[in-house]
Amino acid sequence: MKDIMPAVNFNYRKNYLERETNEIIIQLEEELKFTKERLQTEVNSNIIMKKALKSQEEFIVNISHELKTPLNILSATVQLFSIYCSNGSLDKMKSSIINYIGSMKQNCYRLSKLISNIVDSSKIETGFFELHLSNNNIVEVVEDTVMSVTNLTEIKGLNIIFDTDTEEKIIACDPEKIERVVLNLISNAIKFSDKGDKIFVNIKDKDKFVEISVEDNGIGIEEKNLGTIFDRFKQVDKSLSRNAEGTGIGLSLVKSIVELHCGHIYAESEVGNGSKFIVKLPSRNVSHENLTHNKKMSSKNENIKVELSDIHL
Repeated sequence: MKDIMPAVNFNYRKNYLERETNEIIIQLEEELKFTKERLQTEVNSNIIMKKALKSQEEFIVNISHELKTPLNILSATVQLFSIYCSNGSLDKMKSSIINYIGSMKQNCYRLSKLISNIVDSSKIETGFFELHLSNNNIVEVVEDTVMSVTNLTEIKGLNIIFDTDTEEKIIACDPEKIERVVLNLISNAIKFSDKGDKIFVNIKDKDKFVEISVEDNGIGIEEKNLGTIFDRFKQVDKSLSRNAEGTGIGLSLVKSIVELHCGHIYAESEVGNGSKFIVKLPSRNVSHENLTHNKKMSSKNENIKVELSDIHL
C-alpha cells in the first residue's frame, strides 16, 4: 500500500500539471491570436490612413495648382496692362486688351467655382449645407439647364440632345442645386468628348423615382476608376484630362447633393465607348416649400459661366 500511494499521487500531480499546462498553452495561443489580429488591424488601419493622407496630399497639390493657374494668368495680365498704361499704348492694343479681359473673366469664374466647391464640400462634411426644397417640374428644370449650354456645345463642335418620356413630373427638389448637378455632369461630358461627338440628356419617369442620365460617346473611363470617381480626394486618371482642368471635387459634391435629395448616383463606362452618369431622385413632394429662396436664385447665365469655367474654348 505504501508503494502504490506515491505512484497514484505522482500520476495525479502529473495529470494536474498537464491539464494546467494545456490550459496555459491554450490561453497563450488565444492571446497570441488576439495580438496578431490586433496588430493586423493596426497595420490595416495604418495602410488606410497612409492612403487617405496620400490622397489628401494629392488633393491639396491639385487644389494649389488650380488656384495658382488662374491667379498667375490674372497677375500676368495686370502687369501687361500696367505696361500698356506706362507706354501709352492702350488705344493701340485695344483689341488685344478686350481678349485679355475675357480671359480674366474666365479665370475669375474658375476661382469662384473652385472656392465655392471647397466651401460647400466642407459644409456638407460638417452638416451645414442646406437644401431649399420646393415642388418643381423636374423635366422643366433639367431641360432649361440643357438649353442654356447649347451655344457652348456648338462652339465645341458637339451636339447635345435632350429627351424625356414625360412632359411633367413634379418632385421636391432644390432647383438651383439640381441645375448645378446637371451642369457639372454636362461639363464632364464636354471635357471628355471630341468634336463631332454627341451628348445625351434623358429623363425617365420610373413612378417611384425619376431617372436623369447624362451620356456621351467620348473617351470613356477605365473600370478600375469607376469606384473612386465620386471620392472627394480622387480625380480621374490625369492622362484623360487632356482638354480640361479639374480637381475631382465636382463629382464628389454632385454625389453629396444627390444624396441630400435622398437620391442615388452612379456611372457606367467603357474606354473608347463613352460614359453614362445616372441620377435617381425620389418622386416625393413637400408640404412646406421654400419659395422665397428659389425666387432669389442667382442669374442662370452666371451659374453657367461659373460651372463651365474650366472648359477651354
